[in-house]
Amino acid sequence: MFDIARRTAFGAVLLLLMPAAVWLSGWLWTPGGNPSILLPLYWVTETVSQPWGILTTVILCGWFLWCLRFRLKAAIGLVLMISVALLVGQSAKTYIKGEVREPRPYVAWLGTDHQMNVEEFYGLKRKARSQQVRDVLGDNAQIPHWLNKSWQNDTGYAFPSGHTMFAATWALLGIGLLWRRKHYKTVTFLMVWAVVVMGSRLMLGMHWPRDLMASVGISWILVTLACWLTERYIGPLTPPPAENQEIAQRDGE
Repeated sequence: MFDIARRTAFGAVLLLLMPAAVWLSGWLWTPGGNPSILLPLYWVTETVSQPWGILTTVILCGWFLWCLRFRLKAAIGLVLMISVALLVGQSAKTYIKGEVREPRPYVAWLGTDHQMNVEEFYGLKRKARSQQVRDVLGDNAQIPHWLNKSWQNDTGYAFPSGHTMFAATWALLGIGLLWRRKHYKTVTFLMVWAVVVMGSRLMLGMHWPRDLMASVGISWILVTLACWLTERYIGPLTPPPAENQEIAQRDGE
């Protein structure tokens, strides 16, 4: 358990560096920005949004199973464990959002610059909130059409970030389950992807840095527990030395 917690804690610290640096710098989101930068970030954030997040989950589950070479029974147990970690994280996110009720940065901006009543806005049903965002923005040339639509689809509270929790959970699962099997390229890809997803949430006006930091912390707790349960009830995460070398040579990682 200690070894797993140490690896995932190291990964969590790496994920926290970017939002912590942004928070300490005093940077605040403002509308506008270079579309050539914002649009790619939007597509990265879409890998976590519905329905693409489901496809991302299926692909990553399949890749994890291939990397770990589990038998069928153990594979089913692993997929179940990963699914539970993701579902618990998203359920915790929904509950906390309802308790904290922190406005998103773009909603706070609409309240300040467009005289929208933020409290009344969050008192509306989801469809009515989407309609109000559409009405308030109108044909605002400062906001690209695709970002306008994205805001209309994400009208909930900010704290914590469900997108960050999803991406951070996968990245930390990679460190917990794949690092000692020498799948360094996969782990590196997952960490970079998670950081870019987090950055996209800041740049698109969806979250504050503290939202991301809290989400990483929640993900770390869930992933550490999931990895420990996997090792205890499914099997050891580290193969015998001879098998380890064979896997590394076969995968080229």
